[in-house]
Amino acid sequence: METLFSFQAGLLKGIHNNFRRYLHANINWNQRMIGIKGPRGSGKTTLLLQYLKFDLKQPANALYVTADHTWFYNHSLLETAEDWYKMGGRILIIDEVHKYPNWSRELKNIYDGFADLKIIFSASSALDIYRGEADLSRRVIHYTLAGLSFREFIEFSTQQKLKAYSFKDLLKNHHQIAAKITEDLHPLPLFKKYLQYGYLPITAEGEKEYPIKLNQIINAVIETDLAFIASYGPGTALKVKKLIAVIAESVPFKPNISALAQKLDISRDSLYTYISQLTQARIINTLQASGKGISTLQKPEKIYLENTNLSYALTSSPDIGNLRETFLFNQLQNAGLVVSAPKEGDFLTEGYHIEVGGKNKTAKQVKATEKHIIVADEIEIGIGTKIPLWLFGFMY
Repeated sequence: METLFSFQAGLLKGIHNNFRRYLHANINWNQRMIGIKGPRGSGKTTLLLQYLKFDLKQPANALYVTADHTWFYNHSLLETAEDWYKMGGRILIIDEVHKYPNWSRELKNIYDGFADLKIIFSASSALDIYRGEADLSRRVIHYTLAGLSFREFIEFSTQQKLKAYSFKDLLKNHHQIAAKITEDLHPLPLFKKYLQYGYLPITAEGEKEYPIKLNQIINAVIETDLAFIASYGPGTALKVKKLIAVIAESVPFKPNISALAQKLDISRDSLYTYISQLTQARIINTLQASGKGISTLQKPEKIYLENTNLSYALTSSPDIGNLRETFLFNQLQNAGLVVSAPKEGDFLTEGYHIEVGGKNKTAKQVKATEKHIIVADEIEIGIGTKIPLWLFGFMY
């Protein structure tokens, strides 16, 4: 296993502790099996290696492996876990587990066969951990790592640590919170940068290269992750890319399922499946009408790109109104809120009708509702029911 030890040592040399993702503090690291999902480039590998290096202090009984390592050409996961356990290993960290065939069955066998071995694994957002060949639902505690919040982007870029606030905190105290934050920084210029290239930590590798890397991530999700998880062939991958292009051109997209299926030369059921898979893979976000359940074969009210950075990467001049809605929908969902499409306003969450717009936006479209807020761009501090858009990037 020297190959794996050397690989781990090489990776740990480049891991630093100057920035931690929000999820690190939310994980109960004492669980026996932990699964961490998230989009490509969101920092799952760094999160795992930081835990190994700085929390566990690189103990001799902990091993990090990645499931696409050449080691697994000739060794199974189960065999590797057994050998590691016999050597005194008690913690096994498996990155990119979705790239290993029969991953769920072997994880179940490892969990059941080695009672005091802790397993931590990461996987693509596209992977449904509970729908593998083996039932892991009673064994694994599952977490999702979203892209950077606006708050995290500020910390990541400037090393300035800022507090996160709940949705209820923002509604109740937004004026005071915004006033305190703006004592030390001007958020609006940073917010413009965030919308364009601040959602994934790979932004540190260069702003000019960021759109290219985003396109590479989209291709990798479709041609590698979904190809492996959902058995996409070349023809399917091409149709899914065409679907993304259609959505990107007209977001927020109000889908006509029959017309879209005909345009892509696929069945309605296939189209619903692709939309569901792209949502799971964090390429798009679907907004359902209020009062309706969530089903794979249910037409969404609107389809958005998952984050604003994708809008800039896939279109030459994104619509500012769409960027505002995309940002707010993304941050509300990432903060764990259930969001739907109301009859009045843009979004409905926690009983509040939300209207999104620029600094001059009024409550005209939601004033008849019992509880509503105006989320306004281009303002540093709000008043009354008008709250700055950027501030909703401080919820995680």
